[in-house]
Parts: sequence; structure tokens; C-alpha cells
Amino acid sequence: MSPLPSMVPSGSSVAVSPLIGIGQVRHTRLRPAKHSFAYPTWQLVLPMRSWSRQAGGVLARNRGATVSFHDVDHGDGLAGDGQALAWCERVLHGAGITDADGEIWLQTYPRVLGFVFKPVSFWYAERRDGSLAAVVAEVNNTFGERHSYVLGGARWGHEATAAKAMHVSPFCEVRGGYRFHFMRRAPLGWGDGARLLARVDHGDADGPILQTSVSATLHTLTRASLARAWLAMPLLTLGVVARIHWQALWLWLKRVPFFHKPPAPTHLVSH
Repeated sequence: MSPLPSMVPSGSSVAVSPLIGIGQVRHTRLRPAKHSFAYPTWQLVLPMRSWSRQAGGVLARNRGATVSFHDVDHGDGLAGDGQALAWCERVLHGAGITDADGEIWLQTYPRVLGFVFKPVSFWYAERRDGSLAAVVAEVNNTFGERHSYVLGGARWGHEATAAKAMHVSPFCEVRGGYRFHFMRRAPLGWGDGARLLARVDHGDADGPILQTSVSATLHTLTRASLARAWLAMPLLTLGVVARIHWQALWLWLKRVPFFHKPPAPTHLVSH
């Protein structure tokens, strides 16, 4: 795991260009059997309010392309430009968060060759001065279900918590809760060279179970940077699903208990 103390909270945002994050996903299971893995990855990091006001650009939106972003892949699943952002704004307002009047950054996987799976996306909602007002963690499972956690107490470098509400892995029960840490090292805000770390730990009354993180170094999204990322991992999102099933096989071989999927939660958002 990347040591949290090595990164420090940063100042206000100054860049409003779409970014690409090149980094690594880490996952460690602590019990009942130890198991860990790490693999390279890349994601989009999009300034959703600024991007919604810009026409065109490098990244295809709501249309077919080698790499693209589709609003329907988030929130309520409504089609059309801007609907994903509108959903996030409604969720924030419903949680009583009224001071997120700055940029809203979305860290997420794109569609690649038309295929997408997003285990978790993070919406970083800022105040006008660039400070963090809240984070929305939008979780998808491989059963086609989606649940979002609104972390009104999220701050750079501080812990936020939420009770687990949705079945994600057949090797974990729907009990206990999550501990979130978000770190950004960027003296000049979001932009080239900034580093981002999102860490999510799952535990219950008996102690920690899982430790997961995604780290990234950010770069301006250009045709060249997008092409390099895609050429390095041309089946990025399909690979995410393949690795999930490959790691599940290892857990089964290690005889980690299997839990059948309970009904989906009746509510789609936890505050």
C-alpha cells in the first residue's frame, strides 16, 4: 500500500482541462486467508462542470469511439449530455451539501471499444475556493447493481466512513463498513504531475478485512496521451472484469467462504 503520510493535502484547483490518470490498483485481503495483487491501470479525471460547457474536445462523449465517456454509465442511467453531472448535483443537494459551488471532478474508467465496467468512480465536489466539500463514491458490482455513498465529511487527508449497503464480492458479506481516504499532492492544483490516491478499506466488528487503493499521476488529456494509454492497455475495461474473475478463482482455491448475493438495496444512495 502507498503510505498515506507521504502525501499531503493540496491547495485550490487551477486547471479545468480533462485529465488522464496513469497509475496502479492495489488490493489486499487480510482474512480469513491472505491474498493480494496489484496491476497497472489508467482512468479519466474529468472536470464535469467545465467540460459540460465546452464543445468538442479530445474525448468522445455519448458516441461510439475507441475510448469514450457516456453519461448513461453513471447515476440514474439517464441518456444525454450533462445528465451524469445533473445526477451528482441532485445527490449532493439531497444530502444537504449546498456549498459544492466549485468544480466537480470525476475519476472513472472510460468505455474502451464500447465495453465498460466501473468498479468504483469518485466524484470530488469542490467549493469555489477549491477546498473539498464532499465525495460521492459510486460503486458497481458485476451483477449490474449500483450504489453510491455520499461522503459529506470527506476532506483531503482525512478519513470518511460509510456503512456497507450493497453486495460487491461473493467472498464478503454485506456487513460492516468502509473507511475512505483521499489524498492529492498537487501544489498548483489539478494538472500535469499531480498525484491522486483513493483508498477504501472494508472491515467489520472483528477488524479490517480488505484494503484497496487506486493511485495515479495526472496528465493533461490530449490525443497523444490518450493514444499512449490505450496502446499500453487496449483492453483496459475488459481486463478489469477478467482480473476480477481470475482473483475470485484464487480466493475459491484458498477456500475463502462464499456468500450468496442478497437482494439489492432498496435505496440507491447512502448519505
